[in-house]
Amino acid sequence: MKRFYAMFALAAVLALCGWSSVVPARAAPPTVTPSPGYDARLQEQRAASAVYSPVVPAAKPVTRRHVKRTHDVSH
Repeated sequence: MKRFYAMFALAAVLALCGWSSVVPARAAPPTVTPSPGYDARLQEQRAASAVYSPVVPAAKPVTRRHVKRTHDVSH
């Protein structure tokens, strides 16, 4: 009878291990879990960047300068 219980326990352990290897993991990596300190710094950074001017200034239109043509009379 002890052998029956031992085989049953072994079968149950193997079934549990097999099932756990098939089921996808649900744990989130540390970068996904919310962090109150990081969220606060991120919100401060976003608020600060909204106040300042953009990194690249707006381009000014180029004004063309017309040069007066002269005829070369030395020929």
